[in-house]
Amino acid sequence: MTLALDILLLLALVAFVAGFIDAIAGGGGLLTVPALALAGLDPVAAVATNKVNATFGTGAATLAFARQGHYGRAALPMAGMAAAGSILGAVALAHVPRELVQAALPVALVLVALYFGLSPALVERDGAARLSPALVTAAVVPLVGFYDGVFGPGAGSFYMMAFVGLLRFGVVRAVAATKLANFASNAASLATYALLGQIVWPVGLAMGLAQSAGSTLGARAAMRNGARLIRPMLVLVCLALAVRLALQPGHPLRALFG
Repeated sequence: MTLALDILLLLALVAFVAGFIDAIAGGGGLLTVPALALAGLDPVAAVATNKVNATFGTGAATLAFARQGHYGRAALPMAGMAAAGSILGAVALAHVPRELVQAALPVALVLVALYFGLSPALVERDGAARLSPALVTAAVVPLVGFYDGVFGPGAGSFYMMAFVGLLRFGVVRAVAATKLANFASNAASLATYALLGQIVWPVGLAMGLAQSAGSTLGARAAMRNGARLIRPMLVLVCLALAVRLALQPGHPLRALFG
């Protein structure tokens, strides 16, 4: 598939903005997947191609956090479990009731937004973990990775919820861990889509380069501003994603929005 140069440049601009937002609060696909669909890609190709720029973007954000020393030895097992869950999700794609997941997701995202908006847990310093890090790595992280492989939207918010609510990470550390887990699950599902031949590579690579630049800037902004930037961005992204998903044709909540 070929696109006109002006359309490709516009997609790259959308990817840059999405990368900046995604590095701070997740939800970059809220912008890039609809943009790819509007550019003429069919739904499967849009989701598959979006994994290219999402992988580039989360990879760039992960690298920015790594350069500032935000990852320790526990990071690699966590990334591995996220990737394993994502691969299983991609393999199980045909057998998972996606309609049920899609119907429940807006409600879940609103609850996540309320948690981050009202909870005092979003702080700069780490607290005492509510669950063992090994248990969260072995059980919770692969579940979110599985969801990312099956469906995807909001995965970063769910990773963030686990790291803040269960492990009591400080906000910047939680964002850093989220980007690493998201990168691993994105890369794993990208490999699966690539094997299936569903990616429009020229579009994905052009958007990926732009999203990498936006993600690097977003990661730096998150490290510099901490909770005062990350908390409102998380709430806004979760609510925007919830509304966007609820407005899709056939969703039972669509009637509430007219």
